[in-house]
Amino acid sequence: MPVEPLSPQEIEEHLAALPSWSLDAGRLTRSYRLGSHFAATAMVVHIAQVQEELDHHSDLTLGYDTVALAVHTHSAGGAVTAKDVELARRVEDLAAGHGAH
Repeated sequence: MPVEPLSPQEIEEHLAALPSWSLDAGRLTRSYRLGSHFAATAMVVHIAQVQEELDHHSDLTLGYDTVALAVHTHSAGGAVTAKDVELARRVEDLAAGHGAH
């Protein structure tokens, strides 16, 4: 079943419920700062687990004490879809447990 791109208005409505997420170059993006490199690495592993569960993967970048994500749907021509919003929501939900801000 093909995934439909969200309209700009739908994206804005979803972003209103996702603090610190933004639309940048056609992707949902967010960076998190953590207390250490180990904490950031643990969060990356947790995000990877969620991505596998959803069968939807982001561009995920690990820094010394940061984690950054950029999410879009390749099968929808690189547009933002409900799959991206769900992944962003799931990551946002797990971030606090890792001490991310």
